[in-house]
Amino acid sequence: MSVGDENSKLETAHETYEIEDVAFIGRTLEEYVRMFDLDLDELHDATILDCPSGACAFVAEATKRGISAVGADVMYQSDYVDLDERGEVDIEMALDGFDGVEDLFEWDFYGDVNGVRDHWTNAYETFLDDYSAGLTSGRYVPAKLPTLPFEDDKFTLTLSAHLLFLYADRLSYEFHVESLRELARVTEEEVRVYPLADFEGTPYPRLDEILDTLMEDGHGVEIESVPFEFQRGASDILVIDCA
Repeated sequence: MSVGDENSKLETAHETYEIEDVAFIGRTLEEYVRMFDLDLDELHDATILDCPSGACAFVAEATKRGISAVGADVMYQSDYVDLDERGEVDIEMALDGFDGVEDLFEWDFYGDVNGVRDHWTNAYETFLDDYSAGLTSGRYVPAKLPTLPFEDDKFTLTLSAHLLFLYADRLSYEFHVESLRELARVTEEEVRVYPLADFEGTPYPRLDEILDTLMEDGHGVEIESVPFEFQRGASDILVIDCA
């Protein structure tokens, strides 16, 4: 390899947001309202699934507001201490990834990396405060896509953030299709998925094929804009009509 090739390789690596594994990171209720374009006043008669829920605050905050919500995540097999440690490590790992690639992101919402830290830490702490009681009551359910332990049409609305499409380099096309079908199976009315792009803002390359498959299954599908954009260009959600 020539010096020029090596420099090019280093430059390319420097311009890419990298994270080693699927991160156990949470988002606040405010982030969820924006990224899924939610009206909380319309959700009081709904039963909502957040999957994968990770260290998100949505279930805890929704419950406080009298909204029925359940979080499902493979990490809920772990106890409080393990999740506390994992959350701290993953937040720092994810924040370190912004170094040198800030231009891949839009900062209007967070302001800067410290703003991201504040939101993610707040979400993770809110989740942890609710976790033990929520696990006992059934608000938090250990589960892993593409197979969920819920009956058909269990939930009115399902929200799915920061797994599908985002980790396109690690999750197969078949996994995406099976997971979306499973989310639709357990949902009576609507599934919303965010984002539709990877960490660099590159749209999922086989999205049209997935939309065709879902329509062949009898679902309505729409791509809708939302008032949230962090990864540059990632300001749309997939809406699956399950009714």
